[in-house]
Amino acid sequence: MKRTLILLSVLLTGLTLSAQKSTEHVKTYTPDAIQWGSAPDALPQGAQLAVLEGNPMKPGPYTMRLKMPDGYKIPPHHHARREHVTVISGLFKVGMGDQFDEGKMNEFAPGSFAYLEPTVHHYASAKGETVIQLHGTGPWEIRYVNPTDDPRKGAASAKKKK
Repeated sequence: MKRTLILLSVLLTGLTLSAQKSTEHVKTYTPDAIQWGSAPDALPQGAQLAVLEGNPMKPGPYTMRLKMPDGYKIPPHHHARREHVTVISGLFKVGMGDQFDEGKMNEFAPGSFAYLEPTVHHYASAKGETVIQLHGTGPWEIRYVNPTDDPRKGAASAKKKK
């Protein structure tokens, strides 16, 4: 009997500590609590980014949201690692290939989900203000098919001219 009470006590203590630890590792966001900032210079100007989990630029899991204005376009590109995309709001348009072709794009409404393997060349645009959620394993990278589409190249050359 004494042995059973000790075992039960240890089990309850373990469960209590486990419950406390799990609540310490929970982070929640309501839409009004999301902190938006300018998207990194790897993306065309005009979008905003919010990091919800991790650091997308370092190894490990990340979750981030990208808010794009109506008409925003991302030229053909691919990523170094698998990318998972969920449409939160607006209409997200995606096409496959090395050339941006509006006529070959598919439209994805809120709730849509897709993942793309690293070698898949694709391009995207927003119809109406659009928010997508991206998650994967970092570091997150974007590699443009045409190097002249890379906004980082434009920023670097503009700085050199000054």
